[in-house]
Amino acid sequence: MSFATPPGWYPDAGAPGTERWWDGTAWTAHTRASAAAHHVPHAPTQQPYAPQTFGPPTAPVPPRGGGRTGVLAIALSGALVLATAVTAVFLLGPDDSGTGAAPGPGAATDTPAPTAPATASATPSPSPSTGDPDEDPAVLVDQLNGITLAVPDGWEKSTRASDAVPTMRTAVSYDCPGTDASFCYRGTVSTRTAQAGESDPEAIAEADITTAADKAYGEDDLGRSTHGGITSHKVLASKPVTVAGRTGHLVRWQVVTGKGPGGTVQSLAFPSTVGSGTPVIVRFAFDAGRTELPVSLMDTITRSIRPIGDSATSGGVGASIGP
Repeated sequence: MSFATPPGWYPDAGAPGTERWWDGTAWTAHTRASAAAHHVPHAPTQQPYAPQTFGPPTAPVPPRGGGRTGVLAIALSGALVLATAVTAVFLLGPDDSGTGAAPGPGAATDTPAPTAPATASATPSPSPSTGDPDEDPAVLVDQLNGITLAVPDGWEKSTRASDAVPTMRTAVSYDCPGTDASFCYRGTVSTRTAQAGESDPEAIAEADITTAADKAYGEDDLGRSTHGGITSHKVLASKPVTVAGRTGHLVRWQVVTGKGPGGTVQSLAFPSTVGSGTPVIVRFAFDAGRTELPVSLMDTITRSIRPIGDSATSGGVGASIGP
């Protein structure tokens, strides 16, 4: 469907009794006496400026003698007028009184568009205010093992792609003392599922503490000795502990490193609250000599562990703990 106005003679609004030639795209400088005096075969009956055809504008043509420059100016002016009119139709829609101009193609009509009914599956996006622990910066969530942990003040949840397990850490990093090609954090806590077939929390914690110490202060995933390696360790604790209402076990070491201050590492194992109860492992690593990282903070974080959706404790949602 075309909205272009065909070439032809049309009334000259600037000169009564005169017609001007429209070449299909713009007014020309050619004029003649109006069709009232001269019958023109095949003259179009539709005015070129009728709104429904988007034809030439109704602005008056320039005075005689204006030449081509004036005609072009009028054509451009008319195009601006037309664009303004079309924009107004689309933005404002039809006159509510019913007396306004008819809307152009694509304009809104008086009949409102049907609204799709809300469905039961349409739910708002989760946010901290909805109680979704995944969206709460103060809560670390392990969906696989069905637990949450409170994030201490000054800590953050890790978003690094290399952290394949739920991890939280101190917000500020520093250059690892054993290499200038990596960076370390003063404190980290991460959760993971124990190996299939393992069920005794004490045995799991005793076996995992060596790996936990090496990952924190021995070699990283790229084989770099981030703290100059572990030169010795001392067992600080190996004892049962209740976690989220279930009996678990923790092993805690103090490690000495070739470079840097060394630190304290802990492996905590306890039965999961979901599925078959496969044990969960929580690893802790705190740099030594940091007043904001006392060993007691490990116990505080352990006490904050909750099953997801625990109605009595809000599943850890909104929890915030300090050192």
